[in-house]
Amino acid sequence: MPLTPDDVVTKQFQHVRFKEGFDPDEVDDFLDEIVVEWRKALAENEELKAKLAAYESGEAASPAPQPAAEPQPAPVAAAPVAAAPAATDGAAQSAGIIELAQRLHDEHVAEGKAQHDQLIADARAQAASIISEAEARGRDEIARLDKERTTLEGRIAELEKFESDYRSQLRSYIEGKLRDLETTGTSSGATPVSAGL
Repeated sequence: MPLTPDDVVTKQFQHVRFKEGFDPDEVDDFLDEIVVEWRKALAENEELKAKLAAYESGEAASPAPQPAAEPQPAPVAAAPVAAAPAATDGAAQSAGIIELAQRLHDEHVAEGKAQHDQLIADARAQAASIISEAEARGRDEIARLDKERTTLEGRIAELEKFESDYRSQLRSYIEGKLRDLETTGTSSGATPVSAGL
């Protein structure tokens, strides 16, 4: 089936997941089809040019003269008229295919660049959002840890004061008991322990 300019214009490539752009194999296959059709058109164009050159040089125009019949110029003249549009059509079709392929290429490149720019803009926005969120979390965590540190420092101060008060009270209590013991010891020192028995 010959490739038409409409085929080039309407060709849709499949998007590839996890990569930008189109499936390279599909694009390569389609471009191979274009190249084959283009080469056919170029070969046909060369063939028509050769026929036209041969006609213009007079090789194909003069058939062997027949003595009884008049030469018929109309069919001979019709051949170059038909060949010239065919040559022009082939060249125009080739140029059209190339132009359409170039336009399609430019559209895909422009679309790819736009998609590239959009992805970069989205990534930068997402990065800025993540950084902002991380900074906010960091500030909140630092504030929470500062508050917790203040609470713990207050608790430590309370415990140190409690320890100091407890030691003082314990020292006072022990000293009081020692005084009571000394007082009891001196008053009972006059009476021997065995005397009570």
